[in-house]
Amino acid sequence: MICLGIEGTAHSIGVGVVKDVKGKCKVLSNLIKTYKPEKGGIHPREAANHHGLHIAALIRDSVQQAAVNISAVDLVSFSQGPGLGPCLRTVATAARALSLSLEKPLIGVNHCVAHLEIGRGTIHECTDPVLLYVSGANTQVIAFAEGKYRVFGETLDVGIGNCLDKFGRTLGLEFPCGPRIEQLSERGTLYLPLPYSIKGMDIAFSGLLTSAEEYVRKGHPVEDVCYSLQETSFAMLTEVTERAMAHTEKQEVLLGGGVASNQRLRIMVETMATARGASFFVPRKELCVDNGAMIAWLGLVMYASGVRMSLDESVINQRFRTDMVEVTWRD
Repeated sequence: MICLGIEGTAHSIGVGVVKDVKGKCKVLSNLIKTYKPEKGGIHPREAANHHGLHIAALIRDSVQQAAVNISAVDLVSFSQGPGLGPCLRTVATAARALSLSLEKPLIGVNHCVAHLEIGRGTIHECTDPVLLYVSGANTQVIAFAEGKYRVFGETLDVGIGNCLDKFGRTLGLEFPCGPRIEQLSERGTLYLPLPYSIKGMDIAFSGLLTSAEEYVRKGHPVEDVCYSLQETSFAMLTEVTERAMAHTEKQEVLLGGGVASNQRLRIMVETMATARGASFFVPRKELCVDNGAMIAWLGLVMYASGVRMSLDESVINQRFRTDMVEVTWRD
């Protein structure tokens, strides 16, 4: 079975085509266009206009790269939420139109769960992990328990990616700022104390961000501030992930989301997993960022488990939480 998935929750518009091969995901194509604001953060309407400009060409090119005829697509899936309203509506409209024109079924999926399932779908050894989901707007520790994906810990204010981007803007860095902050941190030599804000299993980044910006205003070397920001925030993420693993007694940890591309975060989480005798997994980079292939794969998994969706049910949900999803495809 072949599915075409369209992702468009925030700054990226992606179209992917995947195929189910013996219960695992074979990615046939996965194309992405990213909206980059001239200054400041993401403007939802401008991002939606960007997506609308590129979506038709991405669908065409993705099908061509997958080397399949558009009529061979069995299912169309799209990111139903959570995300920015104008972006979600643009993608949902395109998916509905494609579904109707091809006369093929339509499935809307949860963006956060898609990050988890693409890891399980492409990494054969990864079966029942705790997911540390780290992206711009989202930071969650997720695991499957009692029939649902449960959120065992999450950010109380901003996502780790947004935290890094906001700090990067104070330095005048280009969006997205995370990769450049990672480069600068590698030249840092002095750790500067920052607030370590864990509240139960949840995390708060705003105090850490304010303190880091204050260090910059006082003239501390930018490299040291970047180093300290990464070390503190990633240690917080690693700690709550380990707590979730201990609570659920799971022996696998999976990274997902754009910030999962950060090598320092990978090292810290893998070191923790190894110390516990657990397995560490991370999808390849193009499957960590927001992408259409993960949307397509979750759509396939849901459809194979019996999920069906009418056009009336395909309305977007900006606040579509991970633990709202009915998980019909796992025991």
